[in-house]
Amino acid sequence: MKTIDDLKNFYETSLLQKIRELEVTRKKIAFRSLALIFGCVSMLGLAALLSLAAKTPIILIVSLFLVLIFAVIFYFIFISGPSKSYTSEFKMKIVGEVVKFVDSNLSYSPESGIGQPTYMDSQIFLTHPDRYKCEDYVSGKIGETQIEFSEVHSEYKTESTDSKGNHHTEWHTIFRGLFFVADFNKNFSGTTVVLPDFAEKTFGFLGKIFQSWNLTRSGTLIKLEDPEFEKLFVVYGDDQITARYILTPGLMQRLTEFRNNLKNTIYLSFKNSKVYVAVSVSKDLFEPRIFSSNEDFSLVKDYFDNLSLSGMIIEELNLNTRIWK
Repeated sequence: MKTIDDLKNFYETSLLQKIRELEVTRKKIAFRSLALIFGCVSMLGLAALLSLAAKTPIILIVSLFLVLIFAVIFYFIFISGPSKSYTSEFKMKIVGEVVKFVDSNLSYSPESGIGQPTYMDSQIFLTHPDRYKCEDYVSGKIGETQIEFSEVHSEYKTESTDSKGNHHTEWHTIFRGLFFVADFNKNFSGTTVVLPDFAEKTFGFLGKIFQSWNLTRSGTLIKLEDPEFEKLFVVYGDDQITARYILTPGLMQRLTEFRNNLKNTIYLSFKNSKVYVAVSVSKDLFEPRIFSSNEDFSLVKDYFDNLSLSGMIIEELNLNTRIWK
């Protein structure tokens, strides 16, 4: 396991110079963005003064239209394209190197991700997304375990019409964070899903009743004998024996410790002899900054910590132990 001292040394010897070279491009994009904002505000301010002096709003209306056209053209030519190129180059030169530092057997593809069919096949989230985005795909073998993961943001939409007849579309997040798929160290059939126990935490005894009704899932509620685990998670499965075969006392204890240490909300499912793990995170994890310097060790440490979750999952779930060997 790599230490913080190892990471600092890697940052100073392998990454810092590359980041400094990329800073030249970042500063140009930031300057252009600020110049665009300042220019638009200045032009609109001047138009407002002229409109007041001439006592006619037409000058301001025409100016608004012209400034909007100018801003759109300027943005797409001088900001949007260069910004995408900069982000792509940063990810390949910096994030990609951090991936290799975490484990040399891992590969990184910033434009790819865990596909929607795999996401839905896990049966962790049952709502079919109307919009699905995935990026920053990492795959490879850590020890004996094949693993893949990426950032995923899934959303569904609702549509409504207000009293004035105006149509509104709202987007709602189903899941946003890191989505992992790994080989599990036991062969089994069926599906077992481990979810955060929001119902019991929110409604207490009534929550237990809601769980037992199981109005949305095809499996049955699985009651287990670990009280600490039961405080954090609710388990559904299509077979009681399989669920207990998978969720051994040792695994339940490790999952409890993993959840308490991680703090983030986590979801798991066990299906097709694989484990699927979804870790909720409310922001993009591997994007470079535009308006502030990336020449910052804490940023690289954040990348390292997020990428190291793959190793933590393998370690905490004891996935490298091949019991059938």
